[in-house]
Amino acid sequence: MNSLDTLQARAKALQLNGLLAHWTQVATEGWVNSLIDWEEQERARRSLERRLREARIGRFKPICDFDWNWPKRCDRAAFEALMSLDFLKDATNVVLVGPNGVGKSTLARNVAYQALIHGHTVLFTSAGQLLGDRACIITHAPASWSSTRLATYPTPTAMPTCCSNSSAGVTNTRAPW
Repeated sequence: MNSLDTLQARAKALQLNGLLAHWTQVATEGWVNSLIDWEEQERARRSLERRLREARIGRFKPICDFDWNWPKRCDRAAFEALMSLDFLKDATNVVLVGPNGVGKSTLARNVAYQALIHGHTVLFTSAGQLLGDRACIITHAPASWSSTRLATYPTPTAMPTCCSNSSAGVTNTRAPW
C-alpha cells in the first residue's frame, strides 16, 4: 500500500467524507497528511478525556508514590504484571483482597488508569456501590400491604466470592498480597 492509499484509508477510518468526495483533487496536496494527523490526534485526545470522565476513577495517588513497605505482604511483582494489562487480552478478572487501608483502591485506580491511557474503557466502582446497584428495593407496595416494604438483596451464593472496597472490573487472579 503506498502512502496515498494509506492516507485515503486513514481518511475513511475518520469518516472524512467531504475530503474523500474530492480525493482525486486533494490527495497530492501537502496539507492533507497534516489535516489527517490533526484529526486523529484531536479525536484520540477527546476520546481519552471522555473515557477518563466516564470512568469515575477520581483522584488517586500515582503508583510511583505508593508505599511498597506497607502493607508488608504486598506482592509488587504481581501488581506490576497487572499493570502490563495482559489479563485484558484473556478477559480474565482480577480481585484485590486485603484489609481496610492497605491500598487496594489506589492499586485498582492505577490499573484502571493504565487501561484508560491504552485505549480501554473503564468504570471504577466500589464494592458497596456495586452491591447497592444490584439491590432492588420496592417502595411502592400494593395498598393491601399497607406500610410493608419489600427489599431484596443478592443472596450470599450470588455474591462475589471476594469483596473488597473497590472494583475496577477486576476475579480469578491471585491478589498481590
